[in-house]
Amino acid sequence: MEPEKERTGRTPKKGRKRRRLPNKLVGASEVMRDRWDLEERQQPEAKKACLSTILLSDTREITHGQLCELLKYAVLGKSSVPKPSWCQLFHQNHLNNVVVVILQGMSQLHFYRFYLEFGLLRKAFRHKFCLPPPSSDFLADIIGLQKKQIIGDLPKGMEGSLPSSSSEVSINLQNDPIVKKYGSKKVSLTRCLLTKEEMKTYHFPLQGFPDCENFVPIKCCGSITNNSPLFGLDCEMCLTSKGRELTRISLVAEGGCCVMDELVKPDNKIVDYLTSFSGITKKILNPVTTKLKDVQRQLKALLPPNAVLVGHSLDLDLRALKMIHPYVIDTSLLYVREQGRRFKLKFLAKVILGKDIQCPDRFGHDATEDARTALELAQYFLKYGPKKIAELNLEALASHQELEAAGLEPRNTAEVVQQLNTSVLECLDSVGQKLLFLTREADATEISSSKNCQTIKCLSNKEVLEQARVEVPLFTFSIVQFSLEPFPPNLSEEMSKRMKIKWMEMSTVYAGPFSKNCNLRALNRLFESFGPVLSVTLTLESHQPHLCIQYEVLEGAQLAIESLDGSLVEGTCIKVQRPVTELTLDCDILVNELEQDSENRGTIYLSGVSETFKEHLLQQSSLFLGLEALILPKDLKNGKQKNYCFLRFKTFGSAHRALGILTGKNWKLKGRHALTPRHLHSWLRGLPPESRPPGLRVIPPPSEQEAVQMLNLDHPKIAAWRWGRKIGKLYHSLCSGTLCLILLPGTESTHGSLSGLGLMGIKDEEESNILN
Repeated sequence: MEPEKERTGRTPKKGRKRRRLPNKLVGASEVMRDRWDLEERQQPEAKKACLSTILLSDTREITHGQLCELLKYAVLGKSSVPKPSWCQLFHQNHLNNVVVVILQGMSQLHFYRFYLEFGLLRKAFRHKFCLPPPSSDFLADIIGLQKKQIIGDLPKGMEGSLPSSSSEVSINLQNDPIVKKYGSKKVSLTRCLLTKEEMKTYHFPLQGFPDCENFVPIKCCGSITNNSPLFGLDCEMCLTSKGRELTRISLVAEGGCCVMDELVKPDNKIVDYLTSFSGITKKILNPVTTKLKDVQRQLKALLPPNAVLVGHSLDLDLRALKMIHPYVIDTSLLYVREQGRRFKLKFLAKVILGKDIQCPDRFGHDATEDARTALELAQYFLKYGPKKIAELNLEALASHQELEAAGLEPRNTAEVVQQLNTSVLECLDSVGQKLLFLTREADATEISSSKNCQTIKCLSNKEVLEQARVEVPLFTFSIVQFSLEPFPPNLSEEMSKRMKIKWMEMSTVYAGPFSKNCNLRALNRLFESFGPVLSVTLTLESHQPHLCIQYEVLEGAQLAIESLDGSLVEGTCIKVQRPVTELTLDCDILVNELEQDSENRGTIYLSGVSETFKEHLLQQSSLFLGLEALILPKDLKNGKQKNYCFLRFKTFGSAHRALGILTGKNWKLKGRHALTPRHLHSWLRGLPPESRPPGLRVIPPPSEQEAVQMLNLDHPKIAAWRWGRKIGKLYHSLCSGTLCLILLPGTESTHGSLSGLGLMGIKDEEESNILN
């Protein structure tokens, strides 16, 4: 055996023929609520590996297991393992290398506290995501060395599509999400009902909520018992000029009898009948005279006071009906799935009940069939209990369907599970390759002893970097781990508070002077037109009144400054500016750098959007070339769509052209280029609360001695700058077509935990994005 091949597990580059797998594009992941993803029709033309620009997770927190999904897929491709559930990797077979860089001891707080110091990281990596606080062995988690999951027999009706495994395997029920929520014993009907808190979380219509003012409550004066009657409900909708409206309702009683099946004529003009889903056409709906108020009246008369409604994603049905009911079972939430995802009704019908619904040869969905199926699923759950459901191992069966869709047909259940739980090391071994692991000697972990891992132990971080620049190009898959001293707990806590204060002050503007008889209502409307406002305060400390406006998003505050500073408002020339504190002195530089952030360059922010904005955009999508996604934030309390959005484009040029159109006279929106990465808002909400008023100091000015000490090389700001440069050197040494992940795992201590941050990109792709 040749020396290089023996050491690295792969043949030398000269004359080596690289493995090629089929390069059919990965199918689109399921559409997330409030986000419109257009990527499938905008697939990349060049045969280069590239990542999707939208990470398919509402919170943008990616679990360690989901990271492992991506790493395994990057090694083997979709012909051997399921595609990642949270992102899309196109042309995987054109990847040259995979490099994972771990900065132990660093967290998301480090990155944003010293954002300006991390020059390359913020400019070169377009994809950023939150990581949960680290577990006891972060590295083992992300490469899949956790305890293997084993499953047992399959449910009746699935034998044909997935043969049952032999009796030698058994299931670990304790890890099943259904057992975690409900326990292993049978549960009562009342236990399956959604609580009021759950209904708030999943955006069910509730009395007293602002977006439910005109909703009709279903009579519910009866008390709920385990003998209360169940009714299956399903609705079909169409798209009108005002959004989605009801076109059909089906109600099924216990025993499967359909007690109500009505077509409904919407009140507003129909834009799209959504025939492929609803089965409703213009011809079918033309003679219908039944209106929404008619079915509301009929439904109230049919349902007894103690009725329990059952449906799949029932919140959408109740919103289409504009009705409120407190006693519901939602089968998409009853059959709990990992990581907050939901099983489709069609899948549950096949796996649990052994029947086929929503068949492709049928004309749209059958609302009565869907209502009956949801009802039967709830009855099955009540009859057999969580343990029986857990034994079916729905997650493995769902992944099996993904494998089938990718063209792979596993021979048995054990093989499916083995493929799902295979570690990255085993994936590499299956293609005759090794993993390179570079770390300090003191930080070597259990993977160092793995037979398929080439470990190089170094005495220092400096040596790790030097070795990485030489060794990484020789391996298909490399992990480079640096170990840094974490911040002392008291410093981390202080930095967290200051970070939140800084963001609050950057999102706050002072405007004035105004006349003493100014129209406050008109001024409120003016400043609200730039973005969602958290508070408006009249300040009378100055000779003439000023307003202090705190915005929810940084883009709103910046847009107000750019639009109104120096302009005439109510006959007075006003100044609009941020409060000047020690935390906002570099604000202009920071805003400029945020705009140049790789993740923000192709994204625009728009204020003043209505609930029908998405439909209008769809109708005129030909005007917006390169549009990849529409992000519509919702209010976490009431589920109502907010009056701003973000549009993500393939290039900066496409985004800039669209901004000109959307802020023109035809659309009458206000907007600018985006400043905040999408995951940042949820992270800031998780920081310790702080009520400091804008403009006040929290830390006294340092003494001369303290100021000198701040410039010491050990100061975190200097350390961040140095590490940013080191990672830059390593990044520039990588070959083109390298999938690179930079992971700041976060920290855990007795004083609290700090969440992590991940950055990723493919070298060719990221550099071309910067140029565009």
